[in-house]
Amino acid sequence: MSNPPRGRGGNRGGPPGGSRGGGGGFGGGRGSGTRGGYGGGPRGGGPGELIFRGPTSVDQRLATLDQLVSSFKKLAFNPKRPHRPGYGTLGRPVTLRANFFPIKLPKGPIYDYRVDITPSTDIKRIRARLFWLLERSNQQGWREFVPFTAHDNSERLVSAKKLPQPLDVRVQYYEEGEAGPNAKSKTYTFAITHTGNLDVAQLTKYLSGNIESRDYDVQPLIAAVNLVLQTHAARTGVRVGKNRYFFPSQERFELALGVEAWKGFFTSARPVYKELMVNVGVCMTAFYKPGNLADAIIEFNRSSNGAMLQRFTQKLKVTTSHLGYKQKKPIKKIMTTTARQTFFQCEEYNGKISVEDYFKRKYPHIKLKHAHDVPVVDISGPNSKFSIYVPAELCEIEPGQPFRGRLNEKETSNMIRFACNPPKVNADAIIDRGLPTLGFTPQTLGSPMSSFGMAVDNNMAVIPARELPAPRLSYKAGKPPNVSNGSWNILDVSFHVGGTIKSWWVLVIKDGPSVFSGPKDPALEGIWRGFGEKCRKSGMTLGSQPLLMNQDLVPPARDPSRQQALDLIRQNIKRQISQKGKPTFILVILSRRDNYIYPGMKRICDVELGVHTLHMLTDKVLRDRNKQDQYFSNVALKLNTKLGGINHMLDPESMKWWTKAKTMVVGMDVTHPGPGSIEGTPSIAAVVASADNSFVQFPASLRCQETKKEMITDLTEMMIERLMFYSQKNRTLPDRVFVYRDGVSEGQFNTVLEEELPKMLEAFKRVPQTKPYRPSLSIIICGKRHHAKFWPTESQFADRNGNTRPGTVVDRGVTAVFDFDFYLQAHAGLQGHVKATHYTVVYDENHLGADEVQQGTHTASYLYARATKAVSLVPAAYYADLACERGRCYLNDFLSTDDKVSSSGVSGKGKGRGKVDKEEEKMRVFEAAKKAWGEGVHPDLRASMFYI
Repeated sequence: MSNPPRGRGGNRGGPPGGSRGGGGGFGGGRGSGTRGGYGGGPRGGGPGELIFRGPTSVDQRLATLDQLVSSFKKLAFNPKRPHRPGYGTLGRPVTLRANFFPIKLPKGPIYDYRVDITPSTDIKRIRARLFWLLERSNQQGWREFVPFTAHDNSERLVSAKKLPQPLDVRVQYYEEGEAGPNAKSKTYTFAITHTGNLDVAQLTKYLSGNIESRDYDVQPLIAAVNLVLQTHAARTGVRVGKNRYFFPSQERFELALGVEAWKGFFTSARPVYKELMVNVGVCMTAFYKPGNLADAIIEFNRSSNGAMLQRFTQKLKVTTSHLGYKQKKPIKKIMTTTARQTFFQCEEYNGKISVEDYFKRKYPHIKLKHAHDVPVVDISGPNSKFSIYVPAELCEIEPGQPFRGRLNEKETSNMIRFACNPPKVNADAIIDRGLPTLGFTPQTLGSPMSSFGMAVDNNMAVIPARELPAPRLSYKAGKPPNVSNGSWNILDVSFHVGGTIKSWWVLVIKDGPSVFSGPKDPALEGIWRGFGEKCRKSGMTLGSQPLLMNQDLVPPARDPSRQQALDLIRQNIKRQISQKGKPTFILVILSRRDNYIYPGMKRICDVELGVHTLHMLTDKVLRDRNKQDQYFSNVALKLNTKLGGINHMLDPESMKWWTKAKTMVVGMDVTHPGPGSIEGTPSIAAVVASADNSFVQFPASLRCQETKKEMITDLTEMMIERLMFYSQKNRTLPDRVFVYRDGVSEGQFNTVLEEELPKMLEAFKRVPQTKPYRPSLSIIICGKRHHAKFWPTESQFADRNGNTRPGTVVDRGVTAVFDFDFYLQAHAGLQGHVKATHYTVVYDENHLGADEVQQGTHTASYLYARATKAVSLVPAAYYADLACERGRCYLNDFLSTDDKVSSSGVSGKGKGRGKVDKEEEKMRVFEAAKKAWGEGVHPDLRASMFYI
C-alpha cells in the first residue's frame, strides 16, 4: 500500500493486519483505531458464519514432524542459525487454516540463463518493453521455446526446455502505440547464456528435512519457481514492490482527489516441511486515477490548494501522443504559467515563442481548449539542461500507475478502513478471486506454468496450532486484574512503583480559535485537577499545584514552517526555567494536530532543554466527559513510565525464563525516511535495554546514520551504553543478553550475523570491567512484514470477529524446515484480520527451548507499559520502534517535505544536475541533518523512557 503511517514518516508495508496493541483497559496501542474501550469480548467462539469452510483435519504430511526434530539431534549445535530444538507443546491444541497452497513441482531440472542486452540500457521501462518484444519475436530457434520460459524483465531467464547455445535474439525497438518498427528503429541483441541447471530433486530432499541438505541454498530454485508462478500476474496486472500484483478488474475505491485504492494479491513460494507452497494474501495500494491531466488540475484547483497538486504529481508519469505515438514521461514540475504565458527559445521558429503558438504552428490539427487557464507541465529528464513544456490537456494519466507520494492521516485511515475486512471475507477473496486472477486454478492455468508441469492445489493448508495461557498480572494494591481476550481493566489499583512529581507545569498552546476563556476556565481547571488526582490515586507522589502558562502562536498563513511559533514556545519555557528551575514534566495542551508543533516541541524539550513533556489534545480530552477518567488513566500510565515508575508486573512463574539468571533484554530497530523526505535524510537507529530484573524500564540509545542503511552503524557504542547503564543500576553486568531485532527482512538474517553480531561481541570486550566479560547471547528477529494469515476451523477456536484468539502460536506446517521460527499472536484482533508476528531465533548461545521462547515472548507481550493489554510485538522491539519514532521528531525539518508547503531551505532540485551533483547534495543534506541532531537526547533524560 502506498504508505499508511506507522506513526512515522512513511510506512513499512501494507495496511496493518489488525492492531498492534490497541484499545482496551486503559491503554491504547498501535494501529487499532480505538484508544479505549474497556476489556475484550467474551472468550467464547464467534458465530459459525464467521468461520471459513468449517471443521477439517490436519494435513497428512505433518504426521512425521516429530521424527524430523529428533533427526536434528544428530546435527552439531551451532549458535548461528540454530536448528529447531523441538516443537512447542504448551497450551490448548487448535486446528487452523493458513493461506498457503501446495505447488506441484516440475519433474526435470529447470534450466537457468543469464540475459545480456546490447546496446545496454539501465532504463527499466525500456528493458521491460524489450522483453515484451522478445516474447513476440518470430526468430527461428527461439520462437518455439517462448512458451517454456519465464524471466524477470531484467537479466534472468529460466526454461523448462534446454535452449540452443549460443543463443542471440535480435529485436527492433518501437514504442507502445507505434504500429511497428520503422527505418529509424534501434536494434537490440539479447544474448541468452546458460549458467546452470536447478535440480528439483535437491529441493525435495531439503523439504523432507534430510539433514545432509541443511546447508543447501534453496533461494535460486525458489526464485525460479516464483518467476514461473508470477508470469501470468505480471502479464495481466501491475506489479508494485516485490510479489504484489494489482488488477484493474479487482475492487477499487476513491481515497482522495485523483487517487484511488486498488485491491490486489501477494504471491510468493515458501519452503515448508515436505512441500513447496505458495503464500497468497490480499493487499492494497494507492493508484493514480486515470484521466486527462488538465481535468485533474482543474478539479484540484476547484477543491484544494496548490500544495496538494504538487504532492499529487510528485512521481506521476503522463502519456503524450502529439508526436504521433505514445510517449510516457515523468512530470518534472507543474509550472505556474499557462500555454499562452509560457515562452521559450525556439530555433525552428526563429527565437522566442509561446507554447500556445508553437503548438498552433507545429501541430495545426491540435486545438488547445485550456491555453489560457491551465498551466503547462515540464516533462524534461532529471538531468536535462532545458525544459520541455507541454500543455496539461495533451497529457493523459495512464491507468495502473501506483501513487508514490505519502498519504495523509485521513487518506490513510480511509485506506485502512477499506483494507480492514473480517477473516472470512479475506479467505473468500483469496480463493474465489485471488487464485483465478493469478492463474492458479485448473480453468485459468496456462503457459508457462503448464509447460513446466507445475500446478497449484486450491485448498488452504490445514495446520496444528496452540493457544498459550495468559500470565497473571499484579498491581501494588487492589484486586488482581482478570485477563480476558488479551486485555484487562484496572479500577482503583495503584502502580507497583509510583514516580515522584516535585513540580509540574501546564502549557496551553493557543493555535487558532480559543478553547478556554483563561487560566480560571472551569474546563481547563477540570483537566489539570482531574489529571493530578488520577496521578495521586494511582500511587504517584504529587507535591504541588501546577504552574499555568499559555502561548499564542503566529497563524500558519504568516508562518508556514511554524519556526516563529516554535521560537515563542522555546523562549517562554526557557524564561520560566531560568526563574523557577526545571519542572518534573510539562503537560502541554494542544488545540489541534499539526505537522510541526508536536515534533518541534519534542525536539525543544528532549534535545535542547531536557524536560519531560506529555501532550493532550483538547478535542480528545473534552469530547466525552464520561471517558475523561479513562483518558487520564492512559496518560498517567505514560507519565509514570517516563518518571521511572513500574505500572504492573507479571507473576514470578511467567518471568522465570528471564529471571533464572541475570538477563538484559534488548530491543533494536532502524527507521528510514519516508517518501517525500529530502534525499540524504538520515535513517535513525534505536537500541533499548532493560535496566533491572522487573523488565519494565527500557532506556534508549539513539543515533542517526547513513540514509536507508538497514544495519546499525554505531551498534558497539550503543550496546556499551546500555550495558554500563545496567551495571550502574545492578552493580554487576548481565550473564545473558537476549536481543529482539525488529525491521529486518528474511533475506538479511545472515547480514545481521555478519555485521551486527561482531559489533555486539566487540561491545562485550570493550565494556569497562575488572575481568574478561562474555555473557551468553541470543538474537531473535521479529518479522511483521509477512503475509501469513490464519483462520480458525471451528467457532470454539475463534473470537467474536472470526479471528484466532490471543496467545495463538504456530510452529508446525507453514514454518521453516530447519530454522527455529514460530508465528505468535499475543494480542486480540480488534478490527480486520489479525496478524501474528513471525519470530526467528537466528543466534542462540542460551540453548533456548521451543516452549521457553514461545511462552516467554507471549507473556512478555503483557508487559507493555502504556497499555492494559497484550501487544502484537514483544515490548523490547516495540519500544525500539517508539524510540526511532521520537528520533524522527528531531529531524522533522528533513522528513516528508511533501506535505509541508515550505521546506527548511535545504532541498534543491536544480536543473541539469548530474549524478555527482546529486551525491554532493545528499551529503550536504546528511551533514545538515547530523548538525541538527547534535548530541541527541539531553543528558538529563537519557536514563529514562523519555520516548514513550
